[in-house]
Amino acid sequence: MESKIGNIIKGITAVLIYFFFSLFGELPLELSGIDIKATPILFQEIYNISLEVIIIIIVIILFKDYFKKSLTDLKKNHFNYFKKYLKYYILGLVIMMTCNSLIMVLGGTTSDNETLVRNQFTMYPIYTFICAVFLAPILEESIFRVSFRKIFSNNILFIIMSGLVFGGLHLIGMLNSPLILLYLGAYSALGIIFAYMLAKTDNVFVSMMFHFMHNGILMSIQFLTLFFS
Repeated sequence: MESKIGNIIKGITAVLIYFFFSLFGELPLELSGIDIKATPILFQEIYNISLEVIIIIIVIILFKDYFKKSLTDLKKNHFNYFKKYLKYYILGLVIMMTCNSLIMVLGGTTSDNETLVRNQFTMYPIYTFICAVFLAPILEESIFRVSFRKIFSNNILFIIMSGLVFGGLHLIGMLNSPLILLYLGAYSALGIIFAYMLAKTDNVFVSMMFHFMHNGILMSIQFLTLFFS
């Protein structure tokens, strides 16, 4: 019981740290009288990357034994995990693409989050690539999978909460859209699949591996589009 309560406390702590840095990450600069928007782009990129790295380090420290065990397991079983769960990733991808297609057919547009990422990529391609392909999968899987798993021990509850919260946070600003359920489906599909992978393997590096691959493919397409345009 003590171990279970300890895990719940650690999970909640990690989630709170994530939201604190997301909401108040610029507070140290503001207290110093620095307007981050008035600083050079390179400084902004380095500062934002540093915040994400700090969160990742804190979460790794909180769950160091779990990460160590998972890494050892991945080294032994990475090929079997990839072969077994690739079909689930493809299923999530199909659901996401179906929802996006329906959104377009029904007159919807790209979400605010997607528009922001595309704009960032156009202006700061290197920064966006590093964040999306390397940092985001580590950070998001650590928070929405590992931390949520420590909070919710029931598989079904964990998978639903992890997927829906992960998807919902990508839709800030879209809540008034009549197509909100389709947007939620598009963004939650892979979150639910990744949570399922963790529930079945108890290894966050499995979902992280597919998250790396997914974001890498998307960013590579963006790079090719930007290059040839």
